[in-house]
Amino acid sequence: MGVEMTSGFDSQLINTLQFSQPFNKYFGAGLKTEGKWAINNSLLGFISSSYQLGSIIAVPVAPWFNQKYGRRMSVFAGSVIMVIGAIIQGFSQHVAMYIVARIILGFGILFAIIAGSSLIGELAHPKERAILTSMFNASYYIGSIVAAAIAIGSVKIAGNWSWRVPSLLQLVPSLLQIATVFLLPESPRWLVSQDRHQEAFAILSKYHAEGDSSSILVQGEMAQIQSTIKLEMEANKQSWLDLLRTSGMRRRVFIAAFLGLFTQMSGNTLLSYYTNILFQMMGFTSAYAKTRINIANQCWSFITAVLIALFITRFKRRLAFMTSSSSMLLIFIGMTVSFERLSVAKANGTKNQAASIAALFFYFAYAPAYSIGNNALTYTYLIELFPYAVRSRGIGVEQIFGKAGGFFSNFVNPIALGAIGWKFFAAYCGWIFFEFLFQLTFYPETSGRTLEELSFLFEDKALADQAVHAVEKQLDEKAHGAETIEEVRSNSR
Repeated sequence: MGVEMTSGFDSQLINTLQFSQPFNKYFGAGLKTEGKWAINNSLLGFISSSYQLGSIIAVPVAPWFNQKYGRRMSVFAGSVIMVIGAIIQGFSQHVAMYIVARIILGFGILFAIIAGSSLIGELAHPKERAILTSMFNASYYIGSIVAAAIAIGSVKIAGNWSWRVPSLLQLVPSLLQIATVFLLPESPRWLVSQDRHQEAFAILSKYHAEGDSSSILVQGEMAQIQSTIKLEMEANKQSWLDLLRTSGMRRRVFIAAFLGLFTQMSGNTLLSYYTNILFQMMGFTSAYAKTRINIANQCWSFITAVLIALFITRFKRRLAFMTSSSSMLLIFIGMTVSFERLSVAKANGTKNQAASIAALFFYFAYAPAYSIGNNALTYTYLIELFPYAVRSRGIGVEQIFGKAGGFFSNFVNPIALGAIGWKFFAAYCGWIFFEFLFQLTFYPETSGRTLEELSFLFEDKALADQAVHAVEKQLDEKAHGAETIEEVRSNSR
């Protein structure tokens, strides 16, 4: 879960650095706004979005590495890359060096996200899988809280260490991953795909049956994993073209692409990366007020994300996504009205305290609404949507569209806010409404089934029946004493 802590740290790092006058002065080329050092909106947008650009560059490589060398090694490799990026970032001598460092950080995070989300889903006990994968995204807020808390102290530093210190500290979550990832077991599904059946069986026995290798659950899981992966490997040739070969796979890719866009273009990047601008619009201008409101929102977001992750998996996935998007739509309508009133008051040289409080209320209300769907269920849904053989690439598709959407929105947000002000919130209302319609029309329901059953969600029923028959045959032979446990293991090698 340290993987998402890194993402959370990054979002709040670049957000809170905007509260620092030394940071704005160092990279702002002498620009001042209302008597304070500032960075040009287009440059600020590119600095923020360069993290996503790095992830886009990594998409062709990360899924292949994940499948070739395993989930743990992919997390390790991505973390090492991020440590290098954080060091370069902290010692940057000019804006180009800082942008390159953020590209390196974004490149590394994709290795870890694809592997980390897959590993959690593939290791988890069937009844706990949805909760654990939902908690994966919730851990994002641990990183964001830490970064927001650091800003309370670092913003007071007079010199350039006010931004160098937090920039260097971004390596800490990655060091946590490097130190602990090999203490975890490898994915049993990856082991089976590498013909290491005995190791996979031992892991399933230890973690799903308290070491009882005779458990009918473990035998059923093992048989199901073996038969399903065998069928998948026979049907696929392990290339990106596998994602387009069948109508069912093309439908998965279509859904994953928009799921990625929705995770980064539902207003979350606007509210996460540019609170400095938003707080100014609300009338909160001091660094003291900005840092305190920001950390309060990060703590609130973490609490609501964890609580939602624990309970949301009890509900249908499709219903949860639509509840999330409809709630976000109502909140952004409220924001649009609030900021329009604030804009009118500013134009008339007055203050509208009610509108300021309303804008702040909707700012806090957004976090639980977003968490219901895009935060709590993104990786749960992706892992359930894609079969094992193409799961890494499927998550890669979601990531490339998500990072592309994040790059676009991060770059555009400050420019659009400067150009059209409150009207930009109305544009988000239209997009989120489209999000709701898309979920209503195209999202399938995936809850209540195992990963192997979901492998044939859109496919020919004959393949699903073939997998079920293989599992039933193995279990039936065991039930009649045809094989001992040692023979099961031997045949699994």
